[in-house]
Amino acid sequence: MPTADPFLRHSDPLTREVAREYAGGAFLMDNGDGLQWYTVSTRALVPLTEQEGLHIARRLRRDLGRFELRIDTAFDDVVQGCRGLLSGAAPRDGEWISDELADMYSHLHATGLAHSFEVWQGGELAGGILGLALGGAFIAESKFHRVTNASKVALVELAGHLHRQGFSIFDAQIQNPHLARLGVHEISARAYRSKLALALAQDVSLTGDAQGVMKPV
Repeated sequence: MPTADPFLRHSDPLTREVAREYAGGAFLMDNGDGLQWYTVSTRALVPLTEQEGLHIARRLRRDLGRFELRIDTAFDDVVQGCRGLLSGAAPRDGEWISDELADMYSHLHATGLAHSFEVWQGGELAGGILGLALGGAFIAESKFHRVTNASKVALVELAGHLHRQGFSIFDAQIQNPHLARLGVHEISARAYRSKLALALAQDVSLTGDAQGVMKPV
């Protein structure tokens, strides 16, 4: 998908609105008062490589390659996993993804803005990451796991995939201790907007030649 421009000018009003708000540094949540736009003073970015600061612990490294990687083959299940509503998914703070927001994600997936990066094991969905791809920025909304370490594997494998595809931003939005242990770091909102402006102009694609299914890295 060349640059973010097709989404910023999309014929679908909802897709166009969401793309423009995310391009401006905002993101959507539903904290019980309906869907609202939020901004934060710092943004958490995932390094795309170990050279850039991505930290892969020894145990996690052993798990890499034990999963099959897929893109957009079980989008709705990933959304439900991120909500903690998928059978076998670990309990999580996914309550902010309301029914309305889940429906919106499905709509944005149909128009090509929202995506799921999935890790599979033994023919079963083990975990994944939900996010939006705008130009060279992947903005992660949430992640989940049904198998130990599966969400961490998804994050590390997605970072590598984004690097190979030419992306420059892997945005985790809000820092937490689990992300910090993986090398995720914070930058100011101003610095983030500067990086984002450059990323939006990149002519890159999340799927490339993957066509939904990728071999383990």
